[in-house]
Amino acid sequence: MSEQATAILAGGCFWCTEAVFRDVIGVTNVESGYIGGWQENPTYKQVCSGTTGHAEAIRVTFDPDVVGLGQILDMFFATHDPTQLNRQGNDVGTQYRSAVFPLDDAQQVEMEAAIARAQPGWPQPIVTKIEPVSTWYPAEDYHQEYWDGEGQRNPYCLAVIPPKLMKLRKSFADKVKS
Repeated sequence: MSEQATAILAGGCFWCTEAVFRDVIGVTNVESGYIGGWQENPTYKQVCSGTTGHAEAIRVTFDPDVVGLGQILDMFFATHDPTQLNRQGNDVGTQYRSAVFPLDDAQQVEMEAAIARAQPGWPQPIVTKIEPVSTWYPAEDYHQEYWDGEGQRNPYCLAVIPPKLMKLRKSFADKVKS
């Protein structure tokens, strides 16, 4: 296995984005957490209040020899609505913003290119922000691998996650775990 790479993505509820990327071949870990805010060690309740400045996000660890950052970003733009400012569906607030957090100059360039590639597929302008990376705070343990456990009994998750997984499987069939 080659050296692992990391990408930090915010596309609304982290339960939903985590579920998508756990299904991708070459992804070795997905961690839900908080980034982009000013409060140290925020809790889920604090982030949900919209007062900490953080976004719900995922930190995706992947093998770039199996799935590249460009492909990860294409999946990200295909499985959430990057045209909604500070919301995804019924989740409203800056904590649900669409944002990417480049870890270096090469990722910055790749993220700019991914936004440009994705735009023709959307009728409205993409509002995804490229934000400077800041301190990553892992979410509480009960948020990790949520869809694989509690999420499949949660009505919100049952309404939102399966359509995202169907989009992933339809558009990226060769990159999805069987």
